Amino acid sequence: MNPLLADPAEFAKLLERFFAERLLQHRNASPRTVMAYRDTFRLLLRYAERETGKPPAKLALNDVDATLVLDFLAYLETERHNTVRSRNARLAAVRAFARYVALQCPPALHLAQQILAIPMKRFEKPLLGFLSRDEVQAVLAAPDLGTWCGRRDRVMLAVLYNTGARVSELTGIRVADVTLASTSSVRLHGKGRKQRTVPLWKETAAEIRHWLDYANLRADQPLVPNRCGLPMTRTNAAERLTLALTAATQQCPQLHGRKVSPHTLRHTTAMHLLQAGVDITVIALWLGHESPVTTHGYVEADLAMKARALATIAPPGTRHKRYRPSDPVLAFLESL
Repeated sequence: MNPLLADPAEFAKLLERFFAERLLQHRNASPRTVMAYRDTFRLLLRYAERETGKPPAKLALNDVDATLVLDFLAYLETERHNTVRSRNARLAAVRAFARYVALQCPPALHLAQQILAIPMKRFEKPLLGFLSRDEVQAVLAAPDLGTWCGRRDRVMLAVLYNTGARVSELTGIRVADVTLASTSSVRLHGKGRKQRTVPLWKETAAEIRHWLDYANLRADQPLVPNRCGLPMTRTNAAERLTLALTAATQQCPQLHGRKVSPHTLRHTTAMHLLQAGVDITVIALWLGHESPVTTHGYVEADLAMKARALATIAPPGTRHKRYRPSDPVLAFLESL
């Protein structure tokens, strides 16, 4: 066996260069991508320490082989109860490192190829859940305007529904990203450093104006901060939505037992735009989708649109009349 495969210093050097050179310098990866890869290797190294008894500083390339990676993926699903999507995202990070190792350390090529041969796991894609217009209005009106948190939550929910923003995009909005004018808008910082500007409804713009006057926020502060003035976390946003949902259930009983996350509001925005007749390519731009193909899932979830399509199809057994041209000119053209 090549001594490099058993040298902990070689593994540590490759891992450090993968982050410092490959991700940050060569690819100029976004901070969120770097954080996701970092978290993956934190989990992987801790799992490897548990299984091999070696601390991360003592691990070598031959310790992190395909067998360990497969066991790690099973651990994510069985013990950490991660979804298949999360499992695949972790595998993508490990495979990116394996490709880098294959180029930088030829003796480890066989080990890298075995890891790269691990397939992504297929999974069922459930129908998208969304709220009706009455349910959305109940949730938006639920926060108590008599408290600081209630006012902040009212703006948070209004912006989520108006823009269809991801939670990470919502928490990244600064006051300076909001333009309140005759045509109000907000600039969102999406995945992969992509930015987009989304128009604001008059009601949303009014909520933001009242909030900024009340909270007296600076231009560099988050639009929806926590009590310490820092950006809200994903967990914090989900918890505040759950509180609003509980309060809204009293006015809208059909919300009882529903699982509603911030991403559900994103789906709801897309569905309501679709039902209003907005073109699907515009919705894709609104949501920041890489391709309109991603947006097609909303069409599948809209039963009303399917019902209208069904109404245009004649049932089996219906006689179809043959077309007869009603004009001499058309009859001439038909005879050609």
